[in-house]
Amino acid sequence: MKRRAKSTHPWWSYAVLAGLVVLAALLYTWALSRNGMGNDYYAAAVKSASVSWKAFLFGSLDPGSFITLDKPPLALMLQALSARVFGFSSWSMLLPQALAGIVSVLIVYRLVRRWSGDIAAALAGLAMALTPVAVVMFRFNNPDALLTLVLLLAAWAFWSALEKGSTWKLAGAGALIGLAFTTKMLEAFVILPAFVLVYLVCGKGSLIRRGLQLLGAAAAVVVAGGWWVAVAELWPIASRPYIGGTSNNSVLGLIFSRSAGYLGGSGGAGAPRGPSGPAFFAGSAGWLRMFNNLLGGQISWLIPLALLGLVAGLYQTARRPRTDLARAGFLLWGSWTLLFVGIFSGARGVLHPYYTVVLAPSLAALLGGGSVALWRISASRRWLAWLLPAGVAGTGVWSAALLNRTPGYLSGLAVSIEVCTAIAAVLLAIVLARLVRWRTLMYGAAGLAVVGLLAGPFAYAISTVSRSVTGPFAAAGPGDSYAFGSPMGGTSPAGMPGGFPDMVTGAALEVQVDDALISYLVEHRGTTKFLVAVQGSQVAIPIILATSQPVIAMGGFGGGDPTPTLTELQGMVSAGLVHYVLLSGTRGFPGGAFPGPPGAGTGQTPGLSQAGRIAQWVGQRGTEVPSSEINASSQFGVLYYLQ
Repeated sequence: MKRRAKSTHPWWSYAVLAGLVVLAALLYTWALSRNGMGNDYYAAAVKSASVSWKAFLFGSLDPGSFITLDKPPLALMLQALSARVFGFSSWSMLLPQALAGIVSVLIVYRLVRRWSGDIAAALAGLAMALTPVAVVMFRFNNPDALLTLVLLLAAWAFWSALEKGSTWKLAGAGALIGLAFTTKMLEAFVILPAFVLVYLVCGKGSLIRRGLQLLGAAAAVVVAGGWWVAVAELWPIASRPYIGGTSNNSVLGLIFSRSAGYLGGSGGAGAPRGPSGPAFFAGSAGWLRMFNNLLGGQISWLIPLALLGLVAGLYQTARRPRTDLARAGFLLWGSWTLLFVGIFSGARGVLHPYYTVVLAPSLAALLGGGSVALWRISASRRWLAWLLPAGVAGTGVWSAALLNRTPGYLSGLAVSIEVCTAIAAVLLAIVLARLVRWRTLMYGAAGLAVVGLLAGPFAYAISTVSRSVTGPFAAAGPGDSYAFGSPMGGTSPAGMPGGFPDMVTGAALEVQVDDALISYLVEHRGTTKFLVAVQGSQVAIPIILATSQPVIAMGGFGGGDPTPTLTELQGMVSAGLVHYVLLSGTRGFPGGAFPGPPGAGTGQTPGLSQAGRIAQWVGQRGTEVPSSEINASSQFGVLYYLQ
C-alpha cells in the first residue's frame, strides 16, 4: 500500500485557504438580496429564461422572445437555471454570481501558489477577495462576474498545459475562452495575445510543435465560441427574436458593433453618449484613465506595487531557461494586465467602471508574486533594499489619495494608512538592509505592510456590502464615491433622470409603471401573445418582472433598435398578437405623435423617425384608454387599444 505523499505546504497555508473561503463567502453572499434585481435589464431576461426555454437559448428580454439582450446568453443561462431550481428571486438570481466570486478567489490562490509559493498565494487571494470592483460584481447580475471566472478557468487550464506541454489542456484553455466569448463577446479575446505570447516563449517542445498546439487551441476557441453565433444565424429569422443592439438583426452585427465600442465607436445601437463623447462613463481616454475619479476607487489601489513587482520579477528571471515557469507567470499576469489596461485606457465607446473587474485576478497575482520577487531582490542586494519599502510606501500614499476623493468618508483612515505603510516601509528597509536580524521585526513589518495596503480596499468592500447596489451603473465603495463627476454629476447621466432617453425625442423617460396599469393589462389581455407593446426596454422591464408575460420592447435597449417597423407592428395588431400599445410622454403632441430629429425618416409626417411614425400611427389609429379606467396612481404615458 502506497503512503500518501507528505504535503510540501506549511500548516498555516491551509488556515489561510480556509480563511479566504470564509472571507469571500461573507463578502459575496452577506445580505445578498439587499441588491434586489440589481441591473433589472438582465433580471428581466433571467426571469424570462426561467419560464421559457426559447428565451433561455437566445437570451431574450421577454418570455415571448420579441428581442434579445445586447449580449450573448451564457451568464443569464446560469442565473436562470438557479431560478428554475429555487424559484425566481433576487437571491436565486445572484447566487451563481456569488459562487463565481468564491471560486475565482480560490483559483487565483491555487494558480499563484503553483507559480510563486504560499506567501504569494495568500497575498494574491486576499487582494482578489477585497478588490472593490470584484466585491460589487460578484454580488450583481451583470455578465462580468462569469466572464472573470471563465477567464480564470482558462488561465488554470493554460497553466497546466504550460507545465506539462499538454495539447489537450491547451485546447481546453481555448474552449474556455470560447465560452467566455458567449458571455461578453470580444472582451474575452483580449487575453488571447497573452496566452499565445507566453506559450510561444515559454512552452515545452519545439517551436513547430508549440505552433501546431496553438492552432488546435484556436480551433477550440472557434468551436466553443461559435456555437451560439451559428445557432442564432442559422435559425429562421421569422421564428427567432430580433438580435438586440444591432441595426441588421444579426449576431455578427452585434459582434462588430461591440468591437467598435472598444475601438472608438458608439458601442452598439442605442448606446447613450455623454456631452463630450461616448466614453463619459469612465472619463477621458488616456494612459492614466485607470487612476481617474471614476475608475481609481474600483481597481487601482494596488496597481503601483503590482507593476513594480512585475518589473522586479522580470528582472529576477531574465537569465533563466526559456521554459522557466517563474518568468512565464510574470509574462502571463503582466501581459494580461497590460492588455486590458491598454484596451480600457484607449476605449472611446461606452466603458463602465465595472468592466475593470477582469483586471482583478492579474493585479492580485502580480501583487502576490511581485511582492515576493521584490523581497528576494531587496534582500539579496543591499543597494536595492529600498525597492520593496518604496513600493509599500508609494502604494499607501495612493490609497490615501483615493480615500480623500470622498470627503467625510471614514475620517482618519487615509492618514492611518499613510502612517501604517510609512512605518512598515522603514521597518522593511531596516530588515532588508540587514541592519537588524530579528525575525519578529521582519514578521511585524510584513504584517503591518499588508494591513496598510489592504485597509483601503477592505473599507470599500465593507461599504459595498453594507448598502444596496442597483441600476445600470453599479460601483463599489460608499454611495457617493462614484458619480459621473466632471462631465455629469449625480448618479445618472445628465438629462436622463429616468435612466435612458426616449430615442424618439431625445428627452428623458420618466415613466412609472404601477400595479394598477399592470393589473389592467393582465385583466384585459385576452388571447393575444403579447401583453403590451411599449417604447424601449426600460418601460418593458417592470412589466416583465411583475407578470412574466411577453412584452414587445419597441426599439430594444434604450429604444434605438429598428424593430418593429411600422409595417411589422401593423401586421402584429392585425394578426391579434397584441392589442395594447403604451406610449411614453406623448401628451401635448397632436395624435400622440413625437417630433423626430430634422431629416429623420420618411412617412406620414416629414421629419419623423421610425419610432415617431409608430407613435403617430398608434395615436391616430388606436383608442386611448382613459386614465380613470385604469385607476393608476402615477403618470405612465398614454395607453392605446388597437385591433
